Amino acid sequence: MLNGRTIIDTINSIVPISRFNKGEANKIFDEVKQSGFKIVMKNNTPACILISPEKYEELTEQLEDYALYIEAEKRMKNVNKDDFIPECVIMKELGITEKDLEECEVEID
Repeated sequence: MLNGRTIIDTINSIVPISRFNKGEANKIFDEVKQSGFKIVMKNNTPACILISPEKYEELTEQLEDYALYIEAEKRMKNVNKDDFIPECVIMKELGITEKDLEECEVEID
């Protein structure tokens, strides 16, 4: 298996470009919607990969998350542990209590 896909799944995802030339674009797009992607072959070489908008969004979010992870890793390598301020000190300075936090709704995207 390759990333949860079998070899058969991958073979079934291959689309010769000649199908576009035969006017089968709508059918191919329906297949992309159903399977998530198709590999378009031209002269026995992958020419492009068609993916559904949902799959594109998922991949884009994964790239953004990875970029944030890399940035966090860089920052953590350069951090001086003495620069950290304990949570209780910040809360006291801002006048925030544990009860305030419990009553607060947080929405994470």
